Amino acid sequence: MEDEDFTRTMVGEMLVSSGIVVNTVKSVAEAILTMDDFDPHVVLTDLDLGRGPDGADLLAKVFDERPWTGMVVMTAHASPELAINDASRIPTPAVYIVKSQIKTFQNLLLAIEESIEKTGKFQSSFTNEDNRVEITSSQAEILRMMADGLSNASIAESRGITLRAAEALIQRTFSALGVSADPTVNARVVAVRMWQQGKVAVK
Repeated sequence: MEDEDFTRTMVGEMLVSSGIVVNTVKSVAEAILTMDDFDPHVVLTDLDLGRGPDGADLLAKVFDERPWTGMVVMTAHASPELAINDASRIPTPAVYIVKSQIKTFQNLLLAIEESIEKTGKFQSSFTNEDNRVEITSSQAEILRMMADGLSNASIAESRGITLRAAEALIQRTFSALGVSADPTVNARVVAVRMWQQGKVAVK
């Protein structure tokens, strides 16, 4: 499941060309509606699906109701905390693969096979690359909120802290990312771009 049309179509076509029967959907509601009739061997999903239920919600339902079904998370983010709230919601057997780490289509096919065979372990199924910047889970939450467009005041309200404390957290996040304090550079834009490009991981 993928909410981005281009990625959903491209991955679907590649899987079909490999002889796999595919049902592509763009929302959790659509996936749940078609699940029983299609009866998939594996569910392949992104985590961040915009407004509404996310990929973790779908996988939790699959894990509870269809424990025999393989689960693969395919996302742009090296760490799940950068994509969703409370990454512990993702079932442990899910295989986690970062889009930028898919060097060949065979990598994705292997992840799918691994998920069906139940040999994957979510917490250890991805590795940090040397060019990724590591930040704390708290800083990851701040970065994700900035990517969602929240202002400093909104971040403070969401976390139940003062505006001053939120501003301090944001500055520490910029510092951890190595984002310059240069007034000619928009630090938020640079930080969010790093997030979007999968250049950040959680320690």
